[in-house]
Amino acid sequence: ILNLYEKLPNLLGIRDISIKESYELIKYEDENTGYLDIAPEGPDSEAFKLAKERLIDYMWYENHSPEGMMMSGTNGTQVWDTALAVLAVIEADDPSNHQSMIHALEFLNNAQIKKNPKDNKRCYRENTLGAWGFSTREQGYNVSDCASLGIKAVLERFCQTIDILLSMQNTDGGFASYERTRGLKILEWLNPAEVFGNIMIEYSYPECTSCVLTALNTFQKWYPDYRADEIKQITKKAIAYLHNSQDENGGWYGSWAICYTYAAMFTIQCLERCDFLISKQMDDGGWGESYKSCEEMAYIHHENSQVVNTAWALLALMAGKYPNEEPIRRGIQLIASRQLPTGEWKQEAIEGVFNKNCAISYPNYKFIFTIWALGKYAKIYNNPLIF
Repeated sequence: ILNLYEKLPNLLGIRDISIKESYELIKYEDENTGYLDIAPEGPDSEAFKLAKERLIDYMWYENHSPEGMMMSGTNGTQVWDTALAVLAVIEADDPSNHQSMIHALEFLNNAQIKKNPKDNKRCYRENTLGAWGFSTREQGYNVSDCASLGIKAVLERFCQTIDILLSMQNTDGGFASYERTRGLKILEWLNPAEVFGNIMIEYSYPECTSCVLTALNTFQKWYPDYRADEIKQITKKAIAYLHNSQDENGGWYGSWAICYTYAAMFTIQCLERCDFLISKQMDDGGWGESYKSCEEMAYIHHENSQVVNTAWALLALMAGKYPNEEPIRRGIQLIASRQLPTGEWKQEAIEGVFNKNCAISYPNYKFIFTIWALGKYAKIYNNPLIF
């Protein structure tokens, strides 16, 4: 379609007007992300030089990794990983971690976005005052599940974050990631990417919706009177969306990690539906899901169980109050059996995904979710011996 468009005549200067408008929007994006984006100009321009200086923000290296230096898809996962780690460590309930948690909360407090983007209505950006992004405050984009985790980890400035979240609900009752759905699906016909699917507009996601629901629930425990009627209506619509988005086989398709196991970890906190996960438990007591699930939109077993998938499944089952401890105990035993003498877990299969086809590494997941699952199990079942 775009190739055909390129051959059309420049009627009434529409092409020139469109290019100028696009350029202005890109300049806004430069400023509103601290040049953590793709620069629109050549190597001699000031914008290009400023963007080039930020390349180091995307580089990362994991000790003992055979891959060497790697490039991140964003300028990091700082807010996301920190908020998850805080929730995991709190679940473990070890007082010796108190000082580390104070430092983590200080970071999250500082990482909260404290202003809206420059001329945000002019450049079609949502409000961000009170939000949290995926990486750093400077990057400047609110993400619904990141803001939801942030609000569960930090008790200050709750109301600003709630205002942001309440403004993000789509007409179908669900929540997208960065902003509301603001276009028609037909725009996917203009998708120029060879790897990514469903990138031209935003869509509602079960995992984002569930994160928002649990955040609203946490918020109301502290502020029961703030926008209470609106929260009640939004919650009702969001729960209806989760019911409507459930597959016939009982699972939910996850868009931000692999895949049905990941989505279940969030959705079952809101809807107590555990049978789907139980049916996917492997013979060794663990769970393992292939990245092919994301492509095929159907649960596909990995050839081996994975500690991260197992932890996700266990957190879902425990949140859903599954009545039979035995499958949960077997999963816990699998996680514990793979812990190294150093306290670590080895890197197994890739955990994350972006837009169906692009697998993404989250190296901290093997530490965060295993600790979270073990801690939650110890709390619920009074810290039993598992071997």
